[in-house]
Amino acid sequence: MREYKAKNDVQKKSYFSDRFYVTPQTPKKPASEDEIYAADIEALSSKFEVSNSYIEIDELVIFISSRDNVSVLKFLRDELEYEMLMELSAIDYIADKGGFDIFYEMLSLTKRKRVRVKTFIKEKESIESVYSLFKMANWAEREMYDMYGVKITNHPNMKRILMPDDWYGHPLRKTYPLHGDEAAQWYEVDKIFGKEAREEIGPEIRDGANVDRYDTQRFARLGHEVPFGTDITDGKEPEHTPLGYQEEGGVVLIKKLNEENSVTLKERK
Repeated sequence: MREYKAKNDVQKKSYFSDRFYVTPQTPKKPASEDEIYAADIEALSSKFEVSNSYIEIDELVIFISSRDNVSVLKFLRDELEYEMLMELSAIDYIADKGGFDIFYEMLSLTKRKRVRVKTFIKEKESIESVYSLFKMANWAEREMYDMYGVKITNHPNMKRILMPDDWYGHPLRKTYPLHGDEAAQWYEVDKIFGKEAREEIGPEIRDGANVDRYDTQRFARLGHEVPFGTDITDGKEPEHTPLGYQEEGGVVLIKKLNEENSVTLKERK
């Protein structure tokens, strides 16, 4: 596995080095081209500051001030018939703009229209919870805090929802290591067995593509089990049974694995 390198400036680097390559953009149309969206924008602009608006893939996108997020969503629900909040989350632009884009996906069943409300906050800033308007925001805002570290004010139960309460860092930030940091490698060992067991068990292998028959002290085996701590330094495995990846009977059209006939390639074809 390649050595991990800091990704603090990852957004400033190009993933494609072809100097003639131009990243394709989704076509954007003025909101005035749709009669319903044009009326919605006119109503919103009379009450709130709308810094930008356009239609993208038949959906209205509007940009507002972060201090107006609750008021705008309430106006969309009560006055413009966008009665459902379908999704909300954040996008990490810390390296590029020093903060997060926050978006809310609104749906009107009566109009058969969608509106995406977008706003921006700095990394250390907070944003008001919309839980008072839409109960679905409860878990969605907790996930936004858990994964990105976005601070939500006036939420009834603002704590992590996916990661443990004492987890360090926020896994969906672009600077977070793909396989976790050192704390992540030792988290379960420390919690279940204690730090004194680190030398015996070893760090957690967080590479999802890794399969190791001899993981740490052989807690898990493919094809058979071996008692804890069994010495296999001589390369022999007691009571060895052939590896198998199917239940009894298997699948008719799939050939069963025969370990003796399998070959490990030394290099990729």
